[in-house]
Amino acid sequence: MTLEHKIGQFFFPAVFINDTEENIQETERLIKEYNIGGLTFFHSRASAATNYETKQKIILNDNSYQRLKELIVRYQKSAKTPLLMSIDAEWGLAMRVEKTPQYPYAITLGALPEDEKQLVYQVGKQIGLDLKSVGIHYNLAPLADINNNPNNPVIGYRSFGQNKEKVALFALEYLRGMSDVGILGCLKHFPGHGNTNVDSHLGLPILEENLDQLLANELYPFIKGIENQVDSIMIGHLAVPALNNAQNTSATLSKAIIETLLRKQLGYEGLVISDALNMHSVSKLYPIKGQLEWEAFHAGNDILCFAENVVEGIQEIMKNASLERIEASFNRIWKCKQKAGIIDNNSLLSIPNSTFDIETTKNLNLKIAQNCITKIKDSNTTKTIFEAQKKSSLAKISIYKKTNNLFFKTLSTELPSAEFEIEMENPESIATLKNNLIFFDTLIIAFFVPKAKPLNKFDIEESVLEVLSQLFTSKKCVLYVFGNPYALKVIPNLESALGIIQVYQDFPEFQESAANQLLDDKECKGTLPVIIG
Repeated sequence: MTLEHKIGQFFFPAVFINDTEENIQETERLIKEYNIGGLTFFHSRASAATNYETKQKIILNDNSYQRLKELIVRYQKSAKTPLLMSIDAEWGLAMRVEKTPQYPYAITLGALPEDEKQLVYQVGKQIGLDLKSVGIHYNLAPLADINNNPNNPVIGYRSFGQNKEKVALFALEYLRGMSDVGILGCLKHFPGHGNTNVDSHLGLPILEENLDQLLANELYPFIKGIENQVDSIMIGHLAVPALNNAQNTSATLSKAIIETLLRKQLGYEGLVISDALNMHSVSKLYPIKGQLEWEAFHAGNDILCFAENVVEGIQEIMKNASLERIEASFNRIWKCKQKAGIIDNNSLLSIPNSTFDIETTKNLNLKIAQNCITKIKDSNTTKTIFEAQKKSSLAKISIYKKTNNLFFKTLSTELPSAEFEIEMENPESIATLKNNLIFFDTLIIAFFVPKAKPLNKFDIEESVLEVLSQLFTSKKCVLYVFGNPYALKVIPNLESALGIIQVYQDFPEFQESAANQLLDDKECKGTLPVIIG
């Protein structure tokens, strides 16, 4: 392999499952001519996070799974050196590919008791098997970020929570599950993206902590990962002035953070991968093509993820890097390719016959639901609900989902009652609801939170918040929240609710488990993974 071809191994450009033939052929050209090391798959250009502000319409494709399989084989056939295929699949292939298994968000897993950590292991294992079924070897997950800022616009539900020991434990279980089925993992976003309030896809977050504070909290899960020989660590696009001579330089471009802190002080010898180099926190810094790629490599990254200037980047590294440094990064990548079993593997050139196991996914999600549902407030709610039902003064309200949802269907066998719904962008449904509730004094409210991210109050309409505020103070309300627990922070007069149950996901398994918990007055085994107050 020539030196230029070795440098090509550092580049993992983005590829899009639903892309044009012209773009696919351009990727094939890069593979053939520049011996790039791997690819990172996304659904489509419109879905890339840096395109949020353009509000491009995402066109869904039910055939994405099969198309992904075919593309991976096609790209491998173009490669002289087997490609390491990677993807962000934090909660499963469904994060990028429709009609594929979805597992609970990390914040949901963070609600599990620690003695149920094997469920997190099983999630990692099943995601690993799903990735293998398409020919992907490397999952850019899980997060090791500690979620200690409720206003974080990008981490939130993707973190296991606020407790550093639990975050470390669950991240390691997830990694172990993937590793046991031959999938490489990645802890991100070093040195910790949890305590930030800027989305690094769009701007540069700044961490104000000093090294002692970081060692005591943010760095703890990464240190545990290093002790357990984690395959790779992703560097986050965030500035930590205390570690970088008081400069607001992204960690991705900081030798002080990668070479001094991660390599020398923490003793990490594994693979270092940059966060996506198209993200606006770094992509707009260097007008000369290839300069960003060189600066990221010079800072200590081995893999340049979502590099947009492959050809120019290779030339800059050729011109500026020492032979010793090139060999060190190449050897780390090669070691991971060997561990993934892709060197001299002829099976890469055929479409895998395997697929995913839907029943196993359902059973796993059901077990997680049964162990993570969290009772936040309970004022003898079950007794109150059944007494109201006998007096015909009980009603059910579904917010942002039709009344034929599985939660209500499961309840209706033992708790038949009037059912109402509030639809998105439909003020008439709210006016009608107010009139219909005159004769009911006890309400079961199923609140299906519209978005997982906190932007614009999770997309909850002000009119809905006003109705909830009125109902909590005028009726006996039991609230079931299907969504991000941080949504509780934006709901007014919550303290007046009779009962509050946090369910986290709206999967059928979670709806059914929540209904059975109510009907049987079961103990809720979960605990809130973050502080809401």
